[in-house]
Amino acid sequence: MLLQELTAFCKDIRSLYRVASTALLVCCSCITAYTQDCPNNIDFETGTFDGWVCYTGTCASVNDQNIISINPGSPAFNRHTMYTYSPTGKELDPYGNFPVICPNGSNHSIRLGNDQGGGEAEGISYEFTIPLNMDVYSLIYHYAVVFQDPNHLESQQPRMEVEITNVTDNQRIDCSSFTFHPYGSVLPGFQLSANPGSNTPVWFKDWSAVSINLNNMAGKTIRMFFKTADCTFKKHFGYAYIDVNSECSGEFTGAAYCPDDTAVNVIAPYGYEKYTWYNSAFTQVLGNGQVLTMRPPPIAGTRLAVELVPFNGYGCLDTLYAKLVDTLTVYAHAGPDALSCNRAPVQIGARPKPGISYRWTPTAGLSDPFISNPLATPNITTTYILTASSSGGGCATTDTVVVIADVVSDSMRLVGDASYCITSGDSAVLLVQSTENIQWYKDNFPIINSNTPDYKVRESGTYYAVLKNNDGCGVTTAKQTIFIDVPKPGITYQVKYALSDVAIPLQARPIGKTAVWQPGAFLNDTTRFSPTFAGAEDELYKVTITTAAGCITTDTQFVKIVSHVDIYVPTAFTPDGDGKNDILRPMLRGVKDLHYFKVFNRFGQLLFQTNREWEGWDGRINGNPQQTQTVVWVVEATGVDNKAFKKTGATVLVR
Repeated sequence: MLLQELTAFCKDIRSLYRVASTALLVCCSCITAYTQDCPNNIDFETGTFDGWVCYTGTCASVNDQNIISINPGSPAFNRHTMYTYSPTGKELDPYGNFPVICPNGSNHSIRLGNDQGGGEAEGISYEFTIPLNMDVYSLIYHYAVVFQDPNHLESQQPRMEVEITNVTDNQRIDCSSFTFHPYGSVLPGFQLSANPGSNTPVWFKDWSAVSINLNNMAGKTIRMFFKTADCTFKKHFGYAYIDVNSECSGEFTGAAYCPDDTAVNVIAPYGYEKYTWYNSAFTQVLGNGQVLTMRPPPIAGTRLAVELVPFNGYGCLDTLYAKLVDTLTVYAHAGPDALSCNRAPVQIGARPKPGISYRWTPTAGLSDPFISNPLATPNITTTYILTASSSGGGCATTDTVVVIADVVSDSMRLVGDASYCITSGDSAVLLVQSTENIQWYKDNFPIINSNTPDYKVRESGTYYAVLKNNDGCGVTTAKQTIFIDVPKPGITYQVKYALSDVAIPLQARPIGKTAVWQPGAFLNDTTRFSPTFAGAEDELYKVTITTAAGCITTDTQFVKIVSHVDIYVPTAFTPDGDGKNDILRPMLRGVKDLHYFKVFNRFGQLLFQTNREWEGWDGRINGNPQQTQTVVWVVEATGVDNKAFKKTGATVLVR
């Protein structure tokens, strides 16, 4: 089945290689012939659309007939999608929960269309000519289908169309050509999706196989054409998966087994509804199922026949043949030596071959010791031994692979403090494991010439290191944030005016974690940012503010006792930008709350208003300086004695 893999392997071993997948005897001398018999990339095994013609277009319902209008072009994104086999996981269709890679042993399958709706139609076709000397010739293609069923008219429903044509004679090969479209009832072979994603039901059909019998058509040109289409109202989708087998022979050339096998398993092509195995004379039924087990193995040279019945009549009834030979040779492929960095799993072994059993020793660190390509995560460097044998127990061979377990520690240690004041004499040093390559980073940017295991931090930021060794293993350490605080200069607060023995709040700058007021006279609490003052004498306070990092700032606050509540507003101000008398603002004496301060021109137009202390008018309107004039102001407030206070006056703006 996997001709590219077999070709490469035969170049290495230069001897016969017989594979039990789909009961075919394949040797190095046969591979060239098979490659010639099967058209290039008809099976998508190059992982490309080479040799295929891709189409895109639209669909419509015209006079109760569904019309798919498509034009050739390049593969379209999300309309011609290539899937590639991955040994680490199997991607499943979201509606049918079946694998997107055909289970026929392929490395690649495609999806035609998508689940977006939009009235789209897609197509893909392949034309080839059967060699003149190939009177016995057949193909097997596989498909899986997913449809929404909006219960429109039949001509309006999503669909898939398959057409196989003898182009030379302009004849449609009917038993291999058909159309699927939902129409409100169960389609043969379809199942209802448990995850439709909406109120519209979704029907799906898992992978199925169709044989194309091309016997006695040597020299004829054959076209395979697959099409998908959404509903014609552009709201509901239909799409399909497609794959083609890699063999184009009309019969099995044999099923190989080992001379020391205790049983032989003959495997027919995947994807048919019924399998019936016969002896060569068709006088005895030997089994029903894709795999025929014979215990003990029959005599070498025994011929078998298997009748293949497609699902629900979609496809052609076909019969394939196998000749059993006892010359199978099994080769164990443990794969190349591998490197596991920081216990990251690595794949060992090779793609499994049907009919081959696998066993790995030791089992420590393996995801599954009984598959061909497990994930290895050893704690220490380990030599793994793979024993491969036929499913009948014979032809046991071994191969070894070394998985190097390499660990680069991602730990980072802090010596010192993560937060400190620059004036404290403290420091922060970061330490990582010594390795061949170290690069330190600050705030996600590399630090120039910082390549040693220790790094002394000199600026605030978030630090980490990227470590690599000569084996190729690398790791990024955890991040460490360092904050180096700088003390702010002290300031003198605006004078606070108070009435004798009337409580007023004081407020320190919120630039630190703690605040201490000295002296403590007349304060209700000396360790709060907002203590309450109630005294009969003027007092000058020193406010010591300490940040979380330990930086200290000292501010001052003078409290002056006045005999009564009052508000003073200058009779003139000069907003010329010289820093002297540039702002018209009220000066509060014993005021607790400023309700408003408003400024009007002589026409009664409001020029400025505020309810914030120390905020005032700069002599501009909408950014434009005003000319010399007399303005009227009014101010209203509540004094610390809880009495309302209101005052009006006039001030001259001088230019």
